[in-house]
Amino acid sequence: MQKKYDVIIPGGGLAGLTLAIQLKRAKPDISILILESRDTEAATGAHKVGESTVELATHYFREVLDLKGYLEEFELPKQGLRFFFKTNNKEVVEDRVEFGTQKKLTVLSHQLDRGTLENYLAKHAQELGAEFILGARAKEVNFSTEGHELIYSKDAEDIKVIGTWIADATGRGSLLKRKMKFQKPMEHHVNAVWWRLTGEIDVDDWSENTKWKTYLEPKLRYHATVHFMDKGYWVWVIPLGSKNTSIGIVADPAVHPFEEINTYEKSLAWLEKNEPLCYKMLKPRGEGDGLMDFRVLKHYAHDTGRLYSSDRWGVTGEAGAFLDPLYSPGSDFIALSNTWLSDLILRDLAGEDIVLRASIYEQSHLSHLENWIPIYQNKYLLMGNTQIMLIKISWDWAVYWSVPCLLFTNHAFTNLKLLKDLFAGPTSLGRKFGELNKRMQDLFLAWQQYDTEIFSNSYIDAFDAKFLKQFQIDMLIQYEPKELMKKIADNMVILENVAAEIFRMVSAQAKGTPEDMNVAPYSIGLDTMEDTTEKHKTGLAPDAKIKEDIQELWLYKKKIMA
Repeated sequence: MQKKYDVIIPGGGLAGLTLAIQLKRAKPDISILILESRDTEAATGAHKVGESTVELATHYFREVLDLKGYLEEFELPKQGLRFFFKTNNKEVVEDRVEFGTQKKLTVLSHQLDRGTLENYLAKHAQELGAEFILGARAKEVNFSTEGHELIYSKDAEDIKVIGTWIADATGRGSLLKRKMKFQKPMEHHVNAVWWRLTGEIDVDDWSENTKWKTYLEPKLRYHATVHFMDKGYWVWVIPLGSKNTSIGIVADPAVHPFEEINTYEKSLAWLEKNEPLCYKMLKPRGEGDGLMDFRVLKHYAHDTGRLYSSDRWGVTGEAGAFLDPLYSPGSDFIALSNTWLSDLILRDLAGEDIVLRASIYEQSHLSHLENWIPIYQNKYLLMGNTQIMLIKISWDWAVYWSVPCLLFTNHAFTNLKLLKDLFAGPTSLGRKFGELNKRMQDLFLAWQQYDTEIFSNSYIDAFDAKFLKQFQIDMLIQYEPKELMKKIADNMVILENVAAEIFRMVSAQAKGTPEDMNVAPYSIGLDTMEDTTEKHKTGLAPDAKIKEDIQELWLYKKKIMA
């Protein structure tokens, strides 16, 4: 007789293991089978996408899954994202414009050594009562109202099991997506290569300038996810808890063809040409036994047409969709997927009708994904424009912290009334949020032809823009549903004023429009001067505090004032 489980999870990586733990913590007697295709436990410093969390996923790992103790003992703290922009002298790190914070962050996040983490998660899931099988490759699913049959192979034998639910966590193998043909292309064609080097690598050691080395609180650069950026690419440096270091190149093939970076030797040659200081510091570290591994991922972004079904199946992690490693969002989407999917599973097993919820959760997730695509699409072409990227990164952080993070930390994504209030109707806050973000992302592209200055030797503290610091701190506060809706509405007003002030400064530089003109934030666009002033005359007047914040990020103004 075939063994039957409440949930079968093909895929025992980060997405599948965290889903199992989330389910077990909510319902200890739930029966779960996790099938992992690799034959042995993950290697220390396992070579996987996703070594860095940001705020949403950190809340999920620490608070929802209660992994605080593990993360603080075995993984490194992360001090945010840190950026070094284009300069005329890339051989001197302090000559670049640096963007980050000078002090330690209040809101925690972590650098993840995926091998160490996944081995711990597998052990923890089994301690909670989940069954975990290595060397088990899922081959086929046959759906039935009596229980779905899953066939997997192990030791050259096909084994059949029955699951009330199938939760696909097979990553890019996408078991259910391939079977049910809900693949969907994503027009974001960017490639990545990355490798591990033994030992710690601290960007602070890349300069002899004492003032530069001591300008920040100790270890802030080391514990950050460091980005070196120029047109069409960024290079990452990420420390790992295993005392090793991850290095990666992410590049738009329209500017930097994949064939120029798709081997370790080619990547070094590419670094020598495009990031000579990185080449100088990293090449010796890869000699002898220093190079641990090398991996490539071509056209990594992919979309999906489906995610959850009341027919008792769902997908999570990269089995669904993946956007881009910039801003480290992969674990965020796992947290969202697992939150929606686990809620459906638990309600269904409790006898609740989930037809409406499954539809709402799927549409909410797909809408969230759609709103996030413009953040990355065609934006690699802007990475050589320092002023644009300073403003864009600040805007992207603002929209991320002020709405999605706040909703997640306040459990709003499974509250149907809140979801309806936020996203139903053409003038809802959620729809306005998506429209405003799209307007701003289009503005950044239109601005490029007017942003021609190459800046150098500057430090910009992100939290000198006070609205950014407040948005991040607010994530630590728990709100009642009515209070949360008011907070989101208040945050939208701030975002509208931020968008308006950014537009004033961009339009003044590009078109010569007045710096104190009114701005209608949902009509932003670089039109002629006459069209611009007419369109916006009934819009928002300048906000003095927001204006002061944006000027902290405005290199052109700083240059004039210097």
